[in-house]
Amino acid sequence: MAIVNRTPDSFHDKGATFALEKAVDAALAAVADGADWVDVGGVPFGRGPVVELAEELERIVPLVARIRAASDVVISVDTFSGAVAAASLAAGADVVNDTSGLWDPEMAPAVASAGGHLVLTHSLTPPRTPHPSPRYDDVVDTVVAHLHDRIETAVAAGVPFENLIVDPGHDLNKNTLHSLELTRRLGEIAALGPPVLVALSNKDFIGETLDRPQYERLEGSLAAAVASILNGARIVRVHDVRASVAAVRMTEAILGWREPAWLKHNM
Repeated sequence: MAIVNRTPDSFHDKGATFALEKAVDAALAAVADGADWVDVGGVPFGRGPVVELAEELERIVPLVARIRAASDVVISVDTFSGAVAAASLAAGADVVNDTSGLWDPEMAPAVASAGGHLVLTHSLTPPRTPHPSPRYDDVVDTVVAHLHDRIETAVAAGVPFENLIVDPGHDLNKNTLHSLELTRRLGEIAALGPPVLVALSNKDFIGETLDRPQYERLEGSLAAAVASILNGARIVRVHDVRASVAAVRMTEAILGWREPAWLKHNM
């Protein structure tokens, strides 16, 4: 899953793809580099200036429409707004990536009505709010219980179980030790049933573990992605598409899920 943000204050690209044409170009470049789908967002999850609904719609819906017109790639929309989800699905998106875990009560009904897929993420606080220092008796048990509840809520709203994806929310209301433990025990998240998405590219738990600043975390991100796949993840959300695709495809080949691109050595 490639990340393309139409925000001036995004975590990683700092607004490099805020302009519509740059966002479209980035999405199609990610597809050319091997991305299976593109995740587009118009509002960062963390703290920042208020983004009104009309502005989020203007950032997201035209981008979804342009990508859909140019490619059959899977398109997900990173939003915590049910209204944005509905408009994006109508414009051609396939998936809503709700990093808030259904804080908007209209989210699940909107996805159900459109027949879309829905990513459910663990977080403790509403989006765009300060986060307290997190405390857990057992972070994995807490995340599993939360996601189980979110699954039940989504299904009750009409989203088919087979249309759900779960994300443990690395670094969202979690410290580095929590994120490492979630990665190590990811199989317990996978046991919930839906495919597991991990969004760990360039995150702070990688930087703190390796003592690396934000733009020197590629190797750690790739290692975390491979470990996550081995522990049950099936979708990896990334900034560095080309390197990540190579790491994932090599992992898939080792696991017997993908044939080598060609065979010549000692054949």
